[in-house]
Amino acid sequence: MPQGGIDQGEEPAAAAIRELGEEIGTANAAIIAEFPDWIPYDLPAHLRRRLWGGRYRGQTQKWFVMRFLGGDEDINIATAEPEFDAWKWVQMARLLDFVVPFKRHVYGQLVDAFGHLAASEEGDNP
Repeated sequence: MPQGGIDQGEEPAAAAIRELGEEIGTANAAIIAEFPDWIPYDLPAHLRRRLWGGRYRGQTQKWFVMRFLGGDEDINIATAEPEFDAWKWVQMARLLDFVVPFKRHVYGQLVDAFGHLAASEEGDNP
């Protein structure tokens, strides 16, 4: 679930596509849905001092669903500034099994809102 910041003057949808390219080495995807609201989360107290130089206590995020148009060979997490050390396809129904506890409410909202989109696609990705 790549995610990142929005640059000054940048539209959220354009930022989502840009961040995808920066984080997984390809932006070969099309936006098919948008969560209607911004979703906030707070970092646990023990992480607030360590992450983002202690300047922020959490984030508010805008989420999009994308259909990946490429193949596995297009994904390259060895980017200029790597953020991941591994990747895999996960069925949406199992997504919460892989989420850090303080973001579980965020991902739960996304699964509830977009689970119907994945249900028809899950046979494609183990």
